[in-house]
Amino acid sequence: MDIRPCAPEDRDALEALFARAGEGSPTGTLWGDPESEALIYLTPYLRNDPQSVLLAWTQSGPVGYLAGCLDTAEFPREDKLFSDAISARLIMRRPSSVAFFARSAADAIRDRLRKRPASGELLDPRWPAHLHINVAPEARGTGAGAALMAAWIDRLREHGVPGCHLQTIVENHGAVRFFERSGFRVHGPTPPVPGIRWQGGRVHQQTMVQEF
Repeated sequence: MDIRPCAPEDRDALEALFARAGEGSPTGTLWGDPESEALIYLTPYLRNDPQSVLLAWTQSGPVGYLAGCLDTAEFPREDKLFSDAISARLIMRRPSSVAFFARSAADAIRDRLRKRPASGELLDPRWPAHLHINVAPEARGTGAGAALMAAWIDRLREHGVPGCHLQTIVENHGAVRFFERSGFRVHGPTPPVPGIRWQGGRVHQQTMVQEF
């Protein structure tokens, strides 16, 4: 297993991996348009700091990636990335995508009326860095995820970053266990995530943090 930052010549392979790496998870696909999802969860990381986008390679090609940010306060806000991606890809003209966003809006209204905590970004100087990680189905359990996470933590320590956070889904028990093995601990409330359904029910955001 070789772990290295994404180089310009790796971009096509990374984009293909992005489109399928989350398969089988609650967030494997959101509104059914990988290109616009990449504009939120991948492209900004490549633009902001390509050295913080790591790929796990085998002889057959890349099997996992980690998109990281050293300082969330310096990164574009997620709501701005969402609105830009929706506009760029004309998402609201696609029936399947419109259904997702309509459900998201309805969920958000119900949660607000019931005074439930809202899901969203974490901005805390104790854990300024954040990450997204995904491994292709065929490479899960091979150590690719652990190798990516170890390389990312080494990078954070080299840069003197005091801590890192991530956000996953409570119902994705395998992911939560993986992050705990990697040194993260659960933090804060677990609000419902608008729009997403998994096994017939709503899912909940789990923030996890680690200090160095």
